[in-house]
Amino acid sequence: MVRRWVRPVAALLTVAAVGATCASTDGLGQARWDSPGLVGGGGWPFVSTPISTLDARDASYIPGSSAVRLADGRVLVIPHGASNPVKISENDPRVASAVRGDRGWLEDGLIPGLTADHRDMASRALLDLRMLTAPSGASTASWYGMWNYVWPRDAAFHAAAFAATGHLVEARRILGFLSRVQGADGRWASRFRPDGSPATDGRPVQLDEIGWTLWAAWFVARYDPAATAYLPMVEKGAEWIASHLGPDGLPPASSDYFERSVSTEQEPRRPTLGVSGPLLLGLRAAADLSRASHPDKAARFHTAATTLSSAITREYGRYGYPRSPLPGGNMDASVTFLAPPFAPADPAVTAAIANAADRMTVSNGGLLPGENWGGNRTQAWTPEVALFALSAVSGGRADEAVSRLDWLSGHRTSLGVLAEKVNDKGRTASVAPLGWTAATVLLALSAQSTPLPVPPA
Repeated sequence: MVRRWVRPVAALLTVAAVGATCASTDGLGQARWDSPGLVGGGGWPFVSTPISTLDARDASYIPGSSAVRLADGRVLVIPHGASNPVKISENDPRVASAVRGDRGWLEDGLIPGLTADHRDMASRALLDLRMLTAPSGASTASWYGMWNYVWPRDAAFHAAAFAATGHLVEARRILGFLSRVQGADGRWASRFRPDGSPATDGRPVQLDEIGWTLWAAWFVARYDPAATAYLPMVEKGAEWIASHLGPDGLPPASSDYFERSVSTEQEPRRPTLGVSGPLLLGLRAAADLSRASHPDKAARFHTAATTLSSAITREYGRYGYPRSPLPGGNMDASVTFLAPPFAPADPAVTAAIANAADRMTVSNGGLLPGENWGGNRTQAWTPEVALFALSAVSGGRADEAVSRLDWLSGHRTSLGVLAEKVNDKGRTASVAPLGWTAATVLLALSAQSTPLPVPPA
């Protein structure tokens, strides 16, 4: 995820030290922090643990499960009721029990995808999201260290993916967690520990997370009427947005999914599109969700959404929808937040999406987080490729959608897991699985068969 490049120097040195330590012990079978996937047991409450690179050699998941068939024919699995993996014969009844548990859960919902390869990617993504989501609803970005936190933004996508594929219990659990950790003023901390406590590392609040969480509650409610129970959370968040639009109609400047300091932006005094777009989405979602029970609040949220929408068109649209509202502003993936399935189609936005993709493409065929990215400019980021795939499906650009989904499927780990990044050699890099990518891919694959709902404007 984009956030990983902008930690304090001390944190970066910690990652380097941990990576070096893991690399030095990998020959003993210990899992590296960039493990190619997780192994689980299919039970409830389920647990998981990373797979070592040594065990992953010539290994594969038993189809439809999180049990791993090793090169020597044994199976790596966490038996029901246990917390540590064991290597046992495939004929051991504990293997059949684990596989049956995973497959039964998958069959409770849908596995989207128009091709066998895409359905395989979807199955793996669903099982990985399940292993990243605790019974409490704490759904973490990934499993390792500084990724092992709940970002409301990521969790919102996880909930939406579960809803779109019919796994409504998990979707509601995530909304429940987000509701419990919401601040009294309607905002969320930038990230939370799985126990629900906010991470206190000095990161500023990321305002885009309000919009994503409100959208997720609305989205889940479209599939599960029981999710309307989270209306108080939605209205509290929408009230904060509506109360904090400035004279220009835009929200305050803040960090967004880039997770970098506002001072580093091209126009630090004004919000990025990565903030403005999700907050508009959140207001529209709140207005629609409140309409039946609180029409007065719905009208207020609708008015605020109209104000913000006009400001986005005026301030960003005249420059081609760049990240910051100024001439020559850099393009980034947040332009997709103004298009289906997050907003009604707009030809000007569609053109801007194509322009952004051209400017962000790297040699391996993937995408950078944004134009003039400050990190490694030869390394693609899978969340951005997935967002453009989702935009293409929802915008009716079928060929582009298939091309991007094929790219994602073809650049998974050796175990078929979606990692955070892909280097210039086409090899996966950083953590795997990455929940945001898995969730966005599931939404894109689902949209190929049934269009996703769009909050009314």
